[in-house]
Amino acid sequence: MSTTNLISIQQFCKHYDVPVTFITALHDYELVEITITDNENYLQTNQINDVEKMMRLHYDLEINLEGIDAIYNLLKHVESLQSEIRMLKNKLNSYESFEE
Repeated sequence: MSTTNLISIQQFCKHYDVPVTFITALHDYELVEITITDNENYLQTNQINDVEKMMRLHYDLEINLEGIDAIYNLLKHVESLQSEIRMLKNKLNSYESFEE
């Protein structure tokens, strides 16, 4: 399997000086997806920004993993609602322009 869009968890943790158990815990809370290839664990590169945010929440603000889980679930819900609002506004605008 190609590892083009993947980064080794070992390499990631060494670079950011965080324990591998932190990434494993994020995976246990279903906050990140771990890909296993050739007995090596990888993160998808598109998850790096989210993991960096979670690291700041945990290490800088001392928010526990349960808190991070709650925060990210709420953020996903807010993003979904914002998307729905945009769609409804577009629909409303199309109806308003149709009436003119």
